[in-house]
Amino acid sequence: MSLKRRAFMCLAATGAIAAFTRRASASQVRMDIYKDPSCTCCEAWARAMADADFNVVVRNEDFMAIKSKLGVPEKMQGCHTAVVGDYFFEGHVPLEVIEKVLNEKPQFAGLAVPGMPAGSLGMGDDPKAAYEVFSLNRPDMEPTLYMRIGG
Repeated sequence: MSLKRRAFMCLAATGAIAAFTRRASASQVRMDIYKDPSCTCCEAWARAMADADFNVVVRNEDFMAIKSKLGVPEKMQGCHTAVVGDYFFEGHVPLEVIEKVLNEKPQFAGLAVPGMPAGSLGMGDDPKAAYEVFSLNRPDMEPTLYMRIGG
């Protein structure tokens, strides 16, 4: 085997190992999703998170209790709550926004998309959908506009 061919094979193997390692570490990010067992839009949202390599654990249990425990104000509540590390994601928060938060690690408790906006992730995925994402911070959990989606 020539030196060039051997170097190429080593480089290719290194790339494959690096790609596998990145994927394996991404799938280690655990996301607990608390939802109503009969909610299909929550299932679609959870499936999108799993497809994005989150280690999704769906908890079909008292999802209102987790909202209360986290201090999510009633006016900011959505149909499900996801918890990743120290952050919560209330309602149909877009995947890209979750990834941004987990990469940048801003100083707030979580994000909320109140209600069930038509066209949001899990609610039809309409690229023309327009809605707002709010950040919530302890101790008062007063919402602050974090980002506008679409519109």
